[in-house]
Amino acid sequence: MKIKDLLRDYFPEKKVLESIEITDVCMDSREIKKGSLFFAIKGGNKHVEEAIQNGASIVIYDNNDPVISDERAILTEDTVAFMQKLARDYRKSLGIKVVAITGSNGKTTTKDMVYSVLSQRFRTQKTHGNHNNHIGLPYTILKAHPEDEVLVLEMGMSGFGEIDLLCSIALPDYGIITNIGESHLKYLKNKENVFKAKGELLKHVHHENTIIFGDDYYLENIPGIKVGYGDENTFKISEFIENDKGAQFKLGGKSYRIPVNGEHNVINASFAVALGLKMELSVSEIEKGLEEVKLTPMRFQKIEKGERLYINDAYNANPTSMRLAIETFDKLYNDRTCKIMVLGDMLELGEKSEEYHKNIKEYLSTSRAEHIFLYGNEMKKLWSVCHEDKRVAYFTDKNSIFEKIESIKEKSVILLKGSRGMRLEEIIK
Repeated sequence: MKIKDLLRDYFPEKKVLESIEITDVCMDSREIKKGSLFFAIKGGNKHVEEAIQNGASIVIYDNNDPVISDERAILTEDTVAFMQKLARDYRKSLGIKVVAITGSNGKTTTKDMVYSVLSQRFRTQKTHGNHNNHIGLPYTILKAHPEDEVLVLEMGMSGFGEIDLLCSIALPDYGIITNIGESHLKYLKNKENVFKAKGELLKHVHHENTIIFGDDYYLENIPGIKVGYGDENTFKISEFIENDKGAQFKLGGKSYRIPVNGEHNVINASFAVALGLKMELSVSEIEKGLEEVKLTPMRFQKIEKGERLYINDAYNANPTSMRLAIETFDKLYNDRTCKIMVLGDMLELGEKSEEYHKNIKEYLSTSRAEHIFLYGNEMKKLWSVCHEDKRVAYFTDKNSIFEKIESIKEKSVILLKGSRGMRLEEIIK
């Protein structure tokens, strides 16, 4: 069923729905083109008439001051709630399989890997950018085409009830929980609550179609397909090796390669392998999907700038991902004359933020990095316990970090790791 047909069912009095065509869905008035279905959210209500003038077929809005007389403008009580209902009904009308991915770390990389693998067999779509919340997820569903076969959806959250809501809209057939970590502790206080919030996925997907990280303390006893390094897992990862080009590992006795580093990314790849096998892809299709994966930027992304190689892992950070980034960086690029780490604040860690930042000292003490640059108010707490280490320096602005890196004339590799709000990628620019 087309989105237009659902709207006709909702609003039979709107005769315009019989003649218009909807060719695109958008929430940004700057992206409107002829045939767009435009959802006016918050400030978007100011652009309803402009959207119609720019060729939008239908505009959904919720601000009745003023009421727009054009029949293409549909006034609703709540634009977001309406978009969620429309997305749920549209998803029901599609002959599509939905994969839901949540967890504290690795959601986006797992999504990219699952998408690349399943695309070898099926017409597949995925969450783009950070559209993984109560607005972004229904938006992603509405951008799917009737001929699509699989939709890979990332599900983010910051509190209880959010994963439950997203699942009630997406109606997933398969689920992946990557791990339970320290994300969102500002709101959820402890990892037990993080598990409860992420675990809302479990009641929406049968355990035979649920893939989880079996080495995780909170997930190891959950029924499902378990992936990990331990012997008790359904799929045991073994023989992990890596170099500057990527990693290789065995799963179920079969070797796979990925063009990205880190034992944690091998786990993400293993989720994709397990799901691919569950959905009856051949080993060769899975291999090809992993080797061709294109990761969303800022996930251990390699950027060459003359004699400098930047490793941009600055999309987000929490204590687990910070440790993994440092450990992975320490194993690689040791042929470079100079190794530099730039670490920014880990945000939204709540009352334990100072403790978590100070604990990073443990990983820095054994690091091979010649220079360690800290940035942000929270990283000042780490600086307070490791300033005697001559390799460590604290900076109050990113431009000074850039100038310091530029002053180092040796062939260098620079790791950038911090939460999204720190925007460490600006150092590269």
